[in-house]
Order: sequence, then structure tokens, then C-alpha cells
Amino acid sequence: MRIFDILFSSLAIAVLSPLFILVILILRFTGEGEVFFVQNRIGIDGNIFGLLKFVTMLKDSPNMATGTVTVKGDPRILPVGSLLRKTKINELPQLLNILKADMSVIGPRPLTYDSFSAYPKETQDIIKKVRPGLSGIGSIIFRQEEEILSGEKRGIDFYKNTLAPYKGKLEEWFVEHKSIKVYFSAILVTIWVVISPESNMPWLIFKDLPEPPDQLKNLLNYPN
Repeated sequence: MRIFDILFSSLAIAVLSPLFILVILILRFTGEGEVFFVQNRIGIDGNIFGLLKFVTMLKDSPNMATGTVTVKGDPRILPVGSLLRKTKINELPQLLNILKADMSVIGPRPLTYDSFSAYPKETQDIIKKVRPGLSGIGSIIFRQEEEILSGEKRGIDFYKNTLAPYKGKLEEWFVEHKSIKVYFSAILVTIWVVISPESNMPWLIFKDLPEPPDQLKNLLNYPN
């Protein structure tokens, strides 16, 4: 699928270049003046790489509050950062990571060491077999993760004990079912859920995904 990654990311960068320039100018003259944020993430074979994003949070945010886990209304988010995160525009610089072969268009979401360690060891070993993705099954199903974690009595413990184990199962599903069909279906579904976040289309397209635990069903728009 590497050829599709190269073609897709190259075309996307060319088409989106005016948006890139606009966002760069806005970030340069607002907030703390930073444009790009580089964070170490775990990639294929467990290799560490620098994941690129447009800046959306205060520079020292990893050392504040909930660390690398972000919740809805997080006070560390910059004024323009909320819009960039909601529209997923902040993730677009990762198209460069795809060109560099750090990532694929579709794959398990690349995580920091702390977040990745919340997965069981067996899950970690499975995920390391493939390149992480700009989007993927876990990203699609947990597209509103910040909102989920902002609920009453939810936080780091909820993430580690409930959310992360199930997300790990979704990423395992992707590795086991990786194919051209899943690749292109995930791209189309990603576009759809950005436009319509409340849609339950992912469950209709990927019908044999692992069933979420009861605590997550309503939060993930799981069809009854």
C-alpha cells in the first residue's frame, strides 16, 4: 500500500497547500507564535519518530494537567486550537510523515509512550507490525475521544482501564483485516465522520468490529 500512501499524501499536500499557508500565518501571529509541534511517537517495529502537528496547545502542555491526554475544554488549548482540533486540520502536517514512510494514510493511531503503555503487551506487539496511520479504525470510532474523557468521573483511570483496552482491540482488528478494501473504506469513512461526527456509519461499514463494553456503547454511537 506504500504506493497509495505516496500518491495520496502528495496529492493532498498539493491541493491543501493554500490552507497550509493560511494556518501557518494565523499560528505565527497568534498564541505563542509557534507553528509546528513535534512529538515522539511509537511507530512500526517500535521505532520512535517525530510526529508533526500544527500547534494547538501551550508549549509546555505535556508537563501540565493531564499530560498527553487531552479532554474537552482543556485550558491548555489555544484560541484557534479548538477549531483546528475539531476539524482535524491540526493533523494535516502528518502528510509529510507519510511521505517520509514514518506513517501510512490508514493504520493504528501513533501514540506517545505513556498512552501506548496503556495497551496490553500482546496488543502492543500486534500494533507494532504495521505503520501507524493519519487515520484508522481506532481514530474513526474514537473521533470524539476528548468529549468522552470530559464526562463526569472520567479521566486518566477511565482512559487506561476502559477506553484504551477497547481501542487496542480495534487496532488489532485493523492489523488482522488490513487490505485495500479496508484502506479505502477507512479513508471515505474518515471524511464522512469529520462532516458528521454523530454518524453511526462506521459500524455499518465495518460490521464485524469488536463489540464495545457497555460503558462505551452510547458514547461511541453504537447501534442498538
